[in-house]
Amino acid sequence: MRAVVLDEFAGPLEVREVPVPRCPADGVVVRVAATGVCRSDWHGWQGHDDGIALPHVPGHELAGTVAEVGAQVRGWRVGDVVTVPFVCACGSCAACLAGEQQVCERQTQPGFTHAGSFAEYVALDHADVNLVRLPDGMSPVTAAALGCRFATAYRAVTVHARVRPGQWLAVHGCGGVGLSAVMVAVADGARVVALDVSAAARQAARSFGAEVVLDPRACGTGSPDDVAAAVRAATGGSVDGSAGGSAGGGAHASLDALGSPVTAIASVLGLRRRGRHVQVGLLLGGQARPPLPMDRVVAWELELYGSHGMAAHEYPPMLDRIASGELRPERLVGRVIGLDAAPDALRAMGGASAAAGMTVVAP
Repeated sequence: MRAVVLDEFAGPLEVREVPVPRCPADGVVVRVAATGVCRSDWHGWQGHDDGIALPHVPGHELAGTVAEVGAQVRGWRVGDVVTVPFVCACGSCAACLAGEQQVCERQTQPGFTHAGSFAEYVALDHADVNLVRLPDGMSPVTAAALGCRFATAYRAVTVHARVRPGQWLAVHGCGGVGLSAVMVAVADGARVVALDVSAAARQAARSFGAEVVLDPRACGTGSPDDVAAAVRAATGGSVDGSAGGSAGGGAHASLDALGSPVTAIASVLGLRRRGRHVQVGLLLGGQARPPLPMDRVVAWELELYGSHGMAAHEYPPMLDRIASGELRPERLVGRVIGLDAAPDALRAMGGASAAAGMTVVAP
């Protein structure tokens, strides 16, 4: 099969012939119809993730058709059209038995722990735990947005942020995850403040229903304190954090969808009392452990959550809302390209504006 291969971190990316992956006894091989180009893939190519063995095939957001089924698989057949969470769970550890497959103790991730979906075929483990059947009529291109960006944002908003109609959600970073969060929150009746340095990203957030859009660089000095003050002011409070308006100032919940010390701190400081911060964007390397304002967390009884994807068994309510037209993840897709163009698209993730829309590869 043809696949995008990297032989050294941050080195050349080459489309070449490689063997079709072997089918796991408990898994399947999927003929890839569409796979998203995600900044997480870029981080993997740069060598920011532990555990990637070279040579390597990136890619983790995928949809396609089951081409081979392992002997231990009971619920799937050749020809089934599927997607999969980016976390493939084992199904038997303590976390999985509690229904929390997104934090499986023995998880595998295509494109990270083994060869991924920038290829014509990809192997997936524990098929009976992880595969998700696509609804009739859903495009594989649309489905490719679900496994990482959209599903991650959906769970972050509905499970952790828990915004109710009329409440404020601040979204720091309006790439694929951030724009997905805006869409889901607006559909749930929340009011959204969206922040991004890109004018195109802010425009996209506005088109997705954000009530307020802010350029963090234009918030005073652009420091986390000044950005948080702007969020508090936009949500009915004073810039010093004191109560203002009938409900006080600050977001009821806030997502760091980018992943940096600056956005994480600004997200926490922009909350109102008893607000909820959700960390979705990855902080890597030397930025992995930022000095969060724990004095504010204690004094205001804030809640801090991490959000790491969504288990396959949680997909049906989200898919129902997509099928009804209430949620439209296809709006995230900016362009569809062939496999030969995938290396350039992945390289561009290092500096490309997320507001240009999600790039999907159709191998």
